[in-house]
Amino acid sequence: MPEIEIAAADGSGRFGAYLAMPKTTPAGAVVMIQEIFGVNDAMRQLSDWVAEMGFIAISPDLFWRQEPGVTLDPDAGQAQWDRAFALMNGMDQDKAVEDLKATVAHARTLPGSNGRVATMGFCLGGRLAYMMAARSDADANVSYYGVGLEGLLGEAGGIKAPLILHIAEKDKFVPPEAQAKILAGLSGHSQVAVHVYPGVDHAFARMGGHSWDARAATIANGRSAELLAKVLG
Repeated sequence: MPEIEIAAADGSGRFGAYLAMPKTTPAGAVVMIQEIFGVNDAMRQLSDWVAEMGFIAISPDLFWRQEPGVTLDPDAGQAQWDRAFALMNGMDQDKAVEDLKATVAHARTLPGSNGRVATMGFCLGGRLAYMMAARSDADANVSYYGVGLEGLLGEAGGIKAPLILHIAEKDKFVPPEAQAKILAGLSGHSQVAVHVYPGVDHAFARMGGHSWDARAATIANGRSAELLAKVLG
């Protein structure tokens, strides 16, 4: 599948994105938001899966401002994790949101797009999907095991489109007290659905990964697919 380029809104350059097209168009688009490991094989496979569901999938390189084209393997040892955390810590998340907004705008006008666009993010991307729900005009947003969401609850008033949060009960990066704050802070929000998956760890939906859990992933992915089908057509 092709790589495309998207112009940054701040005029600082262009960044790459992996593009996976469905069999039939016009179709809605899903902006796939990377983990801390870049647009690696796992993100490309997830994008291909979204395309197989009948949507255009676009996964932009959000590390491009530091180093374009980074792809890391979370199952290949500590050095890969150290590099990933360094890139995450070096990321300007507000700029990343601006790059994601540019990706959403680009996706609305892609050949074959019906103009409707959602986001779906994992880990760091799950946090950014929440930020997109609060700050962008995306038509829906899906967050898998987003980190640090308890610190973003003050932005919940900006959420105007459907948002699903998938939370792993045993997530070492989202401890029980953080989960409790998220559940309490978003309770009663008409656009937000929060699901906690018992007994599973962070990254339970990364197929083949060390925390992969087929049951929880299937349930979560079904909820995601149902929302995407409803919102994107």
